[in-house]
Formats: sequence, structure tokens, C-alpha cells
Amino acid sequence: MQQIPAVLLLEDGTEFHGKSAGKTGTTTGELCFNTGMTGYQEVFTDPSYFGQILVTTNAHIGNYGTRITETESADIKIAGLVCKNFTWQYNRPLANESIQDYFESENLVGISDVDTRAIVRHIRSKGAMNAIISSETTDIGELKKQLAKVPSMEGLELASKVCTDEAYMMGNSDAIYKVAVLDIGVKRNILNCLVERGCYLKVFPAKTPFNEIKKWEPDGYFMSNGPGDPAAMDYATETAKAILKEDLPLFGICLGHQILAQAVGIDTYKMHHGHRGINHPVKNLMSGKCEITSQNHGFGVSPAAIEKNKDKVEITHVNLNDNTIEGIKINGKKAFSVQYHPEASPGPHDARYLFDEFIEMIKESKMVGAEV
Repeated sequence: MQQIPAVLLLEDGTEFHGKSAGKTGTTTGELCFNTGMTGYQEVFTDPSYFGQILVTTNAHIGNYGTRITETESADIKIAGLVCKNFTWQYNRPLANESIQDYFESENLVGISDVDTRAIVRHIRSKGAMNAIISSETTDIGELKKQLAKVPSMEGLELASKVCTDEAYMMGNSDAIYKVAVLDIGVKRNILNCLVERGCYLKVFPAKTPFNEIKKWEPDGYFMSNGPGDPAAMDYATETAKAILKEDLPLFGICLGHQILAQAVGIDTYKMHHGHRGINHPVKNLMSGKCEITSQNHGFGVSPAAIEKNKDKVEITHVNLNDNTIEGIKINGKKAFSVQYHPEASPGPHDARYLFDEFIEMIKESKMVGAEV
């Protein structure tokens, strides 16, 4: 594979020069980094990354090729890739194609042979910022003009751009439980985890009116992960409020966690550089145990807002690196959420018990309903 010169330009004017990876072209987005050692294809296809240029801290990307079954959505969702070594040769028998062929078919632009450690240190110091990658031109003046037109991630509503266009069913129609899923950027393996536990799912587009969702008469509700600023998603917050009034089980993950918090008056905020990786330690305050978790978020739930609303919300999980809020439950309601990704794709399985807790909550709710 022939690589040509490429450049990465950050919003603050910092430049990194390397070689092209994937399709020759130009791309823009918010620059963020992921600390995972494996699972790059699951990361690339995670809808939560929509609109973001990804820096991988692992030195080798592409070394085990790509495989059709190792995706979390229909196509690549990252806006671009920044890596140290872009390895298009692979020897895994189960792989379908090289990462170069995969990127070309998905029209993804990237850059390799740059000092990713320096880039990550820069983001950790200065914070997440917009960036542009180009292998079409290295004219910094022209790239600065293009970059100046890119909107900040703060204030962007992106969930409706990655969700399903039409509602669809998943699982066995004879399954024990019916769960309505609000798709605001859901990952396939999250849905799989629910189906494996005896759920029949109906997955609804992000902006589906609650009354339409309710008509299906689900036993519980699930709000998914996804991209963008939760503060720009009034429609989803109103849906969460309506679900809470129904007093049926509700489980939220990542963006769904933030939306649930907003539904009870808890503010969210844009983090300095976010959490993205598969090695984040989280303490379960209910059990006292620590979990190693998979995470991908640039926004969080405000601890100060929770402090003012202790009567509404109880903190259930905290991040052991920076004490940020990782889980909550709503007082007096059958509703809880976590900031991280318990489906573990990619990542550790420490937190999969949360799906079991959701199913148990639905089971108990159905028993109470039957008695009434």
C-alpha cells in the first residue's frame, strides 16, 4: 500500500505531519482518544463516536484485520482516525479484509505515523477540541479556513442522525418480556444482551412520540447510548419524563443515563476530555465492589446538581479515577442508569449484571401488576 503525506491540524493551531491511512481526502470532527488495546472495529462502528476524530493510544491498528460480525452498527461512525502504526497486513484466518480495504469501502480518512502519545498529552492538557485531517492538501492556511467552519460538539444534537429511520423488532415474539428501546445511537451488542435475557424488543427512532411507544404496551423501557450533547435533546428528556410517570422499569446507558438525569432536573456538562477506553475503574456503592468498565462519553452528569437534588436521585456508581458520576437510581421509581457500557463490546464483562438487574426489575413489576 502506498501512503502519501497527510496532516492533522488542531483547533489551537497545533500541527502533526504523517502519512495517509484509508481513503485519500479531508475530514473534520472533535478530536478524542481511546485507551483500549483491542476491539478497534467495535469502536469505529459505535454510534456514540459520530462526529469525532479518534486517536488510538494502542500502537498498532489493523494488525488483526476486520470482520463483518465485529461491528456495533451498519457502518463506521467515527469521522476520522489518528494512529501510530496503520497495519494493513494481517494474518487472522477469521478476518474478512484488511483495515485499508475496510476504510476505503467506508470512505474513511485517517492519518498514521504521528506521535499519538504527544497528541493524547495535548488533549489531556488543553481539552477536547476540533481538528482536521487531510491527505489532499497540506496547505495549513486552507485547512484552518475549513476547520473554522466546524461547529463545537457542545450544543450539537446528533442522536437523530444515527438512530434507526423506522421502528423494528428484535428477538423472539414469544419471549417473556417486552422492552421498548429508544434508539438514540444504540449498539448492537446492547440489544443482544437484552434478547439473550428473554426480551422481545421494539426499537424506536429517537424522536418517536411517547404515546406511540406506549401503544406497544411494553413491560419496560430502555434508553440507549449515543452521540452529541444531551442538553440539546429536549425531545428525549420529555420522553424520559413520560416514561417515569408510567412507573414501569427504565434502564439507561451512557447518553440514556444523561437523559434520565435531565428528566428529574439534574444538569449535564461537557467534560474536559471525556472517558474513552476499556479499563476505567468504577465503584459500585451498593455492593462496595470495583468494576473495570468500557466507556465512551464526552459529557457527564453534574455532581453539584445531584447534591442539590438528593431527594430525587441516589448515586450508585462513581469513577475511581476522578470521582465523576457513573450510575444513579431515581428515588421512588423503577429507574436506574449507568454512564459506562455494561455490554462489554469491546471490553470486560464485569458490569453485565446490570442487564440481569433490569430483567429482575421487570419480573417484579409484572408480578405486582398481575396481583393488582
